[in-house]
Amino acid sequence: MPKTDPYDDWVQSYDRWYDEHKFVYEAELEAVGILTPQYGTGLEIGIGTGRFARPLNISHGVEPSKDMRAFARSRGLDVVDGTAESLPHDDAQFDFALMVTVLLLLDDADAAMRECYRVIKPGGCLIIGFIDRDSRVGKNYSSRKNENSSSYFAKARFYTPKEVIAMLEKAGFSNFEFYQTLFRDMESIDTPEPVRSGYGEGSFVVVRAKKE
Repeated sequence: MPKTDPYDDWVQSYDRWYDEHKFVYEAELEAVGILTPQYGTGLEIGIGTGRFARPLNISHGVEPSKDMRAFARSRGLDVVDGTAESLPHDDAQFDFALMVTVLLLLDDADAAMRECYRVIKPGGCLIIGFIDRDSRVGKNYSSRKNENSSSYFAKARFYTPKEVIAMLEKAGFSNFEFYQTLFRDMESIDTPEPVRSGYGEGSFVVVRAKKE
C-alpha cells in the first residue's frame, strides 16, 4: 500500500462518508463482523479512522497515513506506521488480521498476503472485505479510473473473488468462507441491506481464509 496514503488530504470527509451512507456502512460492518473472530488478538491492516476496528473490538492497527493514524488513535486504538507489504510486527503475533477495502490500494498484493500469513498464528485467519470488480459497484468504480489522474479511483485496482482466492492460496491460506452485501447501487441504498453467504451477487464481498 502507498507509503503516502491518498486519504491524507481528506481524512474528515472520508470518515464523514460513513455517516452519510449509514446503511452501506452498517451492511459492510455486519458482513465483516460475521467472519471476524470474537476472541483473540486482532490486527487491522489499513485501519483508516478505525470505523471497523472500534466496533469489532480490534485494538491494534497499521496505517501509512499520519492523519488517519491520528484519527484512529483518538478513538483509543493502538496504531503504528507501516504498510501491508512490510508489516512492523513479529512472526505469528496475531490470532487474526483484517483488511477492509485496502486490497484495491496495494502496491504488491502478493507481498501483502505473505506478510499477513507471517504475522498470523497457526490456526488463525485473515479476513478481507473488498469490492467485487464484476459487480455493479465494481464496474461503476472501474469506469471512473480515468476521470481524474489524481483521484482515488485512478490508483485503485479491483479484483474478482476468484482472483482473491488465487492470491490467498499462493500465500498458503486455505478453507475459504464468503459473505456478501450491497445488492443495489451505492447511492440508492437508503434502507437496511441484507447480508448473505457466498459471492457473485453483492458488490461488497468478505472472505475469511485460514492459516492451517
